[in-house]
Amino acid sequence: MPREFQRGHKARISDLTAGTDLYVGVQITAPGLTFDISCFGLDADERLSDDRYFIFFNQPKSPEESIQLLGAQAGDTESFRITLDRIPPQIQKLSFTATLDGAGQMSQINPGYLRIVAGGEEVARYAFNGSEFSSERAVMLGDFYLKDVWRFAAVGQGFDGGLDALLKNFGGEVAEEEAPAAPQQPQAGAATPGFAPPAFGAPSAPAPAPAPAQPQPAAQGFAPPPGATPPPPAPAPAPSVHAAPTIVAPLTPPGGGHVPPPAPAPAPYGQPPQQQPYGQGPAPTAPMPPGYGQQPQAPQSPQAPPGYGQPPQPPGYGQQQPPFGQVPGQQAYGVPQGAPQGGAGVAAALQQFKETPTGQRWTQQNKKLIRVDLGMGGQPVLARQGSMVLYQGKVDFSYKGAGFAGRIVGNATGQEMQLMRCTGQGQVFLAENSTMLHPIELQGDGICVSAENVLAFDESLQYEVRRIEGHGIPGGALFTMQFTGTGTIVVKTHGTPVVLPVTPTTFADCNAVVAWSSAAQVVVSSQVRMRRNAYPGDTGESVNLQFRGAPGNFIVVQPYEV
Repeated sequence: MPREFQRGHKARISDLTAGTDLYVGVQITAPGLTFDISCFGLDADERLSDDRYFIFFNQPKSPEESIQLLGAQAGDTESFRITLDRIPPQIQKLSFTATLDGAGQMSQINPGYLRIVAGGEEVARYAFNGSEFSSERAVMLGDFYLKDVWRFAAVGQGFDGGLDALLKNFGGEVAEEEAPAAPQQPQAGAATPGFAPPAFGAPSAPAPAPAPAQPQPAAQGFAPPPGATPPPPAPAPAPSVHAAPTIVAPLTPPGGGHVPPPAPAPAPYGQPPQQQPYGQGPAPTAPMPPGYGQQPQAPQSPQAPPGYGQPPQPPGYGQQQPPFGQVPGQQAYGVPQGAPQGGAGVAAALQQFKETPTGQRWTQQNKKLIRVDLGMGGQPVLARQGSMVLYQGKVDFSYKGAGFAGRIVGNATGQEMQLMRCTGQGQVFLAENSTMLHPIELQGDGICVSAENVLAFDESLQYEVRRIEGHGIPGGALFTMQFTGTGTIVVKTHGTPVVLPVTPTTFADCNAVVAWSSAAQVVVSSQVRMRRNAYPGDTGESVNLQFRGAPGNFIVVQPYEV
């Protein structure tokens, strides 16, 4: 029986299957509409920094074949083969998307799904339909993301702008194509797979005939669902993505392709990166790229980086590229000295502080500010009253009482935690007193957090307030909240916390402790004799908390005391 997902639900892949060789099938249809289904391989910043990991009909596999496009089969509109243990470490997320090819809206789609199959058995399914969307023309269906281990999240987030907005979300560049390049004739004898695009997408250059493919044994029991056909042969890469007058590529000089550096030329006065005294140029053998005051020269060296003005890694969407003819790091002509590298003006100065967009429910904007998207998952959020700094969309805030038991505790100690309930379809930004924020995702496990250090959490979590009594503790007791279930809790700390294992001799100051594992036992311990407390000069460390537990338990402390 496959596990059913709803929008915003997440799970470890290891909880669904023990294998890492997976089949991902997508079914999405609508009368008279055509869809392009793709997979974006993103880096740790959720950017497409290597366009070889944009898997679509014109590029059906990644270099090491950890991501392969299989085509329509077994009732699926499109299908993929994902081998998680072969994905390179720089790829931290796989985002499966669907975009409309032509006019239409996602609200017109029939009921569809994204499913995961392992060993011929369906283990997970995220079902969706047109009622979940309105005018969107592109939608992120689901993500495989690496967070200690590989996990799956049902996203269901759309973009009105279609493919352009989707690419910009992943840091891509969409440039208007002035004139489509004339297609070249493919090499004689080259095989054309069944899911290849029309004749306009011919390969850009003939490639040597590949060696006969050796059959590889299926890893860890990978098998498509019953009735599936074997993967078709991979075609040679083609330069275009769609027949539309837009191209999907990094910002490169006219002509496309990889531009090698020019022949060696002396650098003009004042040109980085090799500054020389006036009248003295670099050594004759030192090649210099063209810059201000120089004419671009024909490429001569075959050992060129794979992108114009980019570091040695392959080019990708979202990398900042200098204008054509300008050396990386060289200040643009007409920009005053001392202006930011991104250019002058307010927009350039504030570029580094832009909102961080992701497809996740909780997104950390910086170390002290976090955003929650209430539209993902459909679950309300409970947050400390007064912690909202900004919100977008339609959001309702209501008072959330602590209950009868909570009011008793609050009246007795003055430490009652006042919560507000956030509901709606918007985004809420939370922070408090410039403290550092740490989102913790629970997947059926539990954690105890000092009530003073709780900022917000999903209402789907089960929680209860516990009291640790002890003489010498401010207020007479320490109140902690124990969270269990599936969801996210945001913990705030003064400074960078430290996580330590629990040993038989682990003691912590009650004001510095932030959280600990729910299986650990806590007792009040006095390390200073009572008769010494009566004299001036008391150390102030007379009462500590002692933690006990089996190996594997932990405690979190902050570099701060009240």
